[in-house]
Amino acid sequence: MSDRPERTGWTPPLRRRRRPDWATQTPTWREARPALIADALKRASARRSGNWYVVGASRDVHAGGRPYGRTVGGVEVVLWRSDTGALHAGPGACPHLGAPLRDSRVVCGTLVCHWHGLALDGGSFAGWDPYPAHDDGVLVWVRLDAVGGEEPSERPVVPVRPTAGSGVDAVFTVVGRCEPQDVVANRLDPWHGSWFHPYSFVDLTVARPPTGEDDTFVVDVSFRVTGRLVVPVRAEFTAPGPRTVVMRITEGEGSTSVVETHATPLTREADERPRTAVVEAVVAASDRRGFALARAAAPVLRPLMRRTAGRLWRDDLAYAERRWALRSTGRFPG
Repeated sequence: MSDRPERTGWTPPLRRRRRPDWATQTPTWREARPALIADALKRASARRSGNWYVVGASRDVHAGGRPYGRTVGGVEVVLWRSDTGALHAGPGACPHLGAPLRDSRVVCGTLVCHWHGLALDGGSFAGWDPYPAHDDGVLVWVRLDAVGGEEPSERPVVPVRPTAGSGVDAVFTVVGRCEPQDVVANRLDPWHGSWFHPYSFVDLTVARPPTGEDDTFVVDVSFRVTGRLVVPVRAEFTAPGPRTVVMRITEGEGSTSVVETHATPLTREADERPRTAVVEAVVAASDRRGFALARAAAPVLRPLMRRTAGRLWRDDLAYAERRWALRSTGRFPG
């Protein structure tokens, strides 16, 4: 009698299918109605953010490390950590003579300006006032009330993720010439997946577009592993905020895994040459036994995950930039 546990219900994650012919796919342009996407974008844009903006990955700002700088909505921001790991944020210009604090140093948890040695411990000093900051374990956020112009909230709206410690996360950042709404519109158009990204997606079907009662895209899609091996899943796309779109796998391999796309404006509103940072967090999870090895190998996997995201965003950023170019010349509504 064997002592091995039964593998009842076990199914391999991969499926084999014939090599697809890109040109013979069912066209999706009828389903991807401009008005439907525009309405979903309008509803997303109306949601409140509490003036919170994603600025980067949590691991980019670490105790004992250099300060981290980002410009958000035309405002210079600097972030750093104390020796205990507490996150601090504030204006990126030194209150003395305007030195770029992102190029300064952190000494014993204090930000010390490299021009004249002025030290900031994270509290108000000489007209320099801190910004509220939040670390959600994957991303760091900063609240800029003058940029957002909304009623501020104590914490940002952080999407639901796999249980802390159960997944592998990676954060990818890229900058494009467009506005946040162009990035969000790209993500609220899942119909382009198999056409624009055939190297990553096949057999994509929008099983349910948003309705008046449920503002969710339900999508059936297969992720391509090799030419003929794919992983089929069901996923949901939602926009919990005006600059965020979340894809969550609800059925199939990697259920509960999420891909969060955050669009952070770098330039001021209505700038003639807008620039937006796409900060995308991938949090992968699996209930398969072998996934523990993936968590142990996270430092090796993260560059691969970022490389995959980078390939997709090479095309998706072109989509977003094209949309902005058409809008800015009046050739596209929005």
